[in-house]
Amino acid sequence: MMFRMIRLVSMLRTAGSRRLALVGLAAMVALWAGPGLAAPDIRAGQALARVHCAECHAIGRSGRSIRPAATPFRLIPQRYPVEALEEAFGEGITGSHKGMPDFAFSPRQVDDLLGYIKSLGRRR
Repeated sequence: MMFRMIRLVSMLRTAGSRRLALVGLAAMVALWAGPGLAAPDIRAGQALARVHCAECHAIGRSGRSIRPAATPFRLIPQRYPVEALEEAFGEGITGSHKGMPDFAFSPRQVDDLLGYIKSLGRRR
């Protein structure tokens, strides 16, 4: 579909028409791609973790989780493919360990939280 649209743009006769069509095409691509185009906001992800997860999980680069069944966030990138959590965070997690509340995040929040979790797996 994208190639057809580009082909249509190239068929327009005037440079002004082509420019206008290209701007519209770029806007459509940005809207279609959604939050995944923007880099995750690591600080926003950390803030989400602090508010929603720190009651049970160790959310920093060190420390133990308050609940033993709650995986420390710094270990998640070593134990699981972090991207596999995207759907669960977006559609809602139903407590995967005792006492874990049910929650769902917006696509932007999912990107930020996963970005934060991934950042814990990187060496400084």
